[in-house]
Amino acid sequence: MIQRGIGVTIGAIVSLVLLVAMTTVTLEEAIAPLAIGAIAAWFWPLVIVFYLGRRAKKRREGQIQGEVQRQVDEQNRQG
Repeated sequence: MIQRGIGVTIGAIVSLVLLVAMTTVTLEEAIAPLAIGAIAAWFWPLVIVFYLGRRAKKRREGQIQGEVQRQVDEQNRQG
């Protein structure tokens, strides 16, 4: 967690320096987009984990339903 925070901070600082040094953008104009980018960089892994977790849950539920259906079909054939 601390490493991610340090990485986001260093990335934002490097981006700010490059943006100001290589374009005609002033420091005041660059702060807001970089802050938004830093926030997005901090939270996007959480969004991906949420999405992958939901996908895995759906897959598990599908497997469980398939197994239940298989067992019901098997009982119907025997009974």
